[in-house]
Amino acid sequence: MDFPISGTHINPIALVVTGFFIGVLGGFFGVGGSFLAGPALFFFGVPMNFVVGTDLAHIVGKSISAAREHSKLGNIDFKLGLLMMAGTIPGVEAGAQGIEYFKRHANVNQVVAFAFIGVLISVAAFMAWESLRTLQLSRRQRLSKSNAIGAERSGRRDVSALASVAKRIHVFELAPMIGLPKSGIKQVSLWTILAVAFIGGLFSGFLGGGAGYIRMPALVYLLGVPTHIAVGTDLFEVIVSGGYGAITHAFKGNVDILIALVMHTGGVIGAQLGASLTNYFRGPRIRLAFVPLPLAGAALILYTLMTGRHVG
Repeated sequence: MDFPISGTHINPIALVVTGFFIGVLGGFFGVGGSFLAGPALFFFGVPMNFVVGTDLAHIVGKSISAAREHSKLGNIDFKLGLLMMAGTIPGVEAGAQGIEYFKRHANVNQVVAFAFIGVLISVAAFMAWESLRTLQLSRRQRLSKSNAIGAERSGRRDVSALASVAKRIHVFELAPMIGLPKSGIKQVSLWTILAVAFIGGLFSGFLGGGAGYIRMPALVYLLGVPTHIAVGTDLFEVIVSGGYGAITHAFKGNVDILIALVMHTGGVIGAQLGASLTNYFRGPRIRLAFVPLPLAGAALILYTLMTGRHVG
């Protein structure tokens, strides 16, 4: 099937299957799936600027579906999500402007591709280290008859090897201070929330997707949000970052809406399935299961660059 906007030819069945698979992963891990959607589109021959814009357009509907499911499960902190919007939108625009700069002054395919690889490998390595440490800590606490595992299962708080990081950040009292009862956080600086949101938006605007691979770990490790709440809240936030990102990239000529619509047909179904699966896993295991996926995305981008299958 020809997609004249981006000048590519892609089998629509491959796009539907890709959308479904990414939808399942996005609904389960609380991310838009850009860690695989972007590399897959690049592999199919879509230029990187279109990869970024089209991925943003594709994830919006899928994220709405997954967020609705998480809302039914009580996994969304709407107060936190709404506050983060003030930082997300400027971050997305800054990232989109970065794409425009490299379109004019450099090979945008290579710049974004190598940035993508670096980010994905870093995120995977960090989450692997933290999740394994957390599971070891949980086993030790279980042997000592600690009640931390019970707190984890009740959803109040994850047992995290980096719990002390979130505690230090909560001590940072720069007004205004915000309470987040849904996430079990007594108070945290609004500026910390905005900083996390801006960084997530920046990655979203520059690399595409909702940047959940940045925002979801940040919610868990920096703000101390329980994993299940972080998953649902991130998907709610992806609707904002993806929606604004799709609009601003569309005005800049970086969106192939036909590709997005074809992927969306499989993504919506997959997202609801993935969201339902989160109830059967504990936080650390969700994070550990996430680790191979960014590495797979990085490998796919690297393969595409080395074989020259991308559009120059």
